[in-house]
Amino acid sequence: MRRPGRAAEVLAAWMLLIPTGAHAQSRGVYPLGMTAVGSGVTPGPGFTYANQLLFYSRDESKADDGSTLPVSGQNAVIMDMNSFVWVSRQTFLGGAHYSAIATLPVARNQLVSDIHGPLSGGGGFADSYYLPLVLGWNKERASIRAMAGFLAPTGRFAEGASDNVGSGYWTPTLSSGQTVPLTRNNGVTFSAFQLYEWHTTQQGTGTKPGATINLDYSLISTFQFAKGPPRLQVGLAGYEQRQATAKTGPAITPEQSAERYAINALGFVTNLVFPNHRFNAGVRFFEEFGNRAAYQGYSFQVSGAISF
Repeated sequence: MRRPGRAAEVLAAWMLLIPTGAHAQSRGVYPLGMTAVGSGVTPGPGFTYANQLLFYSRDESKADDGSTLPVSGQNAVIMDMNSFVWVSRQTFLGGAHYSAIATLPVARNQLVSDIHGPLSGGGGFADSYYLPLVLGWNKERASIRAMAGFLAPTGRFAEGASDNVGSGYWTPTLSSGQTVPLTRNNGVTFSAFQLYEWHTTQQGTGTKPGATINLDYSLISTFQFAKGPPRLQVGLAGYEQRQATAKTGPAITPEQSAERYAINALGFVTNLVFPNHRFNAGVRFFEEFGNRAAYQGYSFQVSGAISF
């Protein structure tokens, strides 16, 4: 199964949780769930354009022990992500294709309190993500990718501002994706994607967010229509995120530094794949549960990609 995972895999590892101040980070910067399908598959040589519209809605505030805090309101983030991918024709290191990816996003966020009304919101060009080193092996028994990149603080950020759309810090990343067929005809596949993100000190606040470990995964069945393309993909998907190190800074209390956020979600995915036209499109939905030290809600995602 080479084509069905293209929309997810070309958007390897970008996101922001738009902070509105020094203490706002309660998640990492990776957009959870976006690489759950076909995460190990490298597209064919040439250029690919991918667009992904991501919507995250969170209306429950969870304490560090997982209990629900008596806070009423909603945090919503919507992102339109434009990814440009180039894959080389040459292979090396046992058949690996080299590729590079640039993702240019536009984002909008809003934080609303049931008591005080709108508290913050901003929109515009957000933090951009670059993967200058992507190596991919498409083999019969497994497809694997290894990636190194960074999130650049190109989005607007100012200390104390209520309309930020950027994080205000750099985020180097290392990541890998694997896709394994579980049947001989590739009708059922399992995919996993892991990403580790470091964060530099936030400009203006002196806050250094904790590092984050991310995991996306899916179990997908592919169905071929009797008359040929398109192919239909349906299955289950999920994501996990864990804070790996402490958040530090001059305004961070020992209690805040000791917190470790955790995110969990399960959902479903469906894709339509048109291999003759090198195009695919799909939707995903995730419901979060058991979060700690973070907001909890759901995510709805629409994606599409075309290769040239």
